[in-house]
Amino acid sequence: MPSTPQAAPDAASRTACGRITILLVEDHDMVAEAIRIALDRTDDLTVVGRSLCVKDALADAARLRPAVVVLDRRLPDGDGISAIAPLKAAAPGTRVLLLTGDGTPAMAAHVAEAGGSGLILKAGNLAELKDGVRHVAAGDVAFSEGLLAGALDRLIGATADLGTTLTPRERETLGLLGDGLGAAEIGRRLGVALNTARNHVQRVLEKLGARSQLEAVAVARREGLLP
Repeated sequence: MPSTPQAAPDAASRTACGRITILLVEDHDMVAEAIRIALDRTDDLTVVGRSLCVKDALADAARLRPAVVVLDRRLPDGDGISAIAPLKAAAPGTRVLLLTGDGTPAMAAHVAEAGGSGLILKAGNLAELKDGVRHVAAGDVAFSEGLLAGALDRLIGATADLGTTLTPRERETLGLLGDGLGAAEIGRRLGVALNTARNHVQRVLEKLGARSQLEAVAVARREGLLP
């Protein structure tokens, strides 16, 4: 059933009692219930709402402002990939993790191009989904095995020459992104606070014209900014 209306938290309060807040968008009741139970039984994750379709998801995301939207690929009123950009516009700062039964490297590239943070196969286990939610909530990406490399390959060459305005610190940040590190580890490597590291990452994305860390790395490799 659709999530119960509640007051929308601001961008700084997308955790409930220290737990990562999740909006689950899934129209099949049994699948949704299994996912909800699995996520809610962890100490650091909580499902704050469930939507049955894209239309409801847009309204629920704007109201609930979850840290992560776990989004089914096929919904009654639309395709999940096409819903990524509208969801991010409805709830700025929210990250989108797509679920699908038949993912391919091409699909993974489309998810990254649309601004999604990951693609998890339904054939995987619930532990992979939990870890994926944690990764994208921390600003990283999460793709099922075999999809990440293919997505990078397909994204290379997708944009024009960029990157000439990166500062030395931003180039250092980009190098760490290329090593597969997330914002938390980048902060530790650079000796800066997590929010500062996230700001560095965001500026890198903006200067490269990328909508995700995955796309930024692909662009940087194409431009010769990364090996």
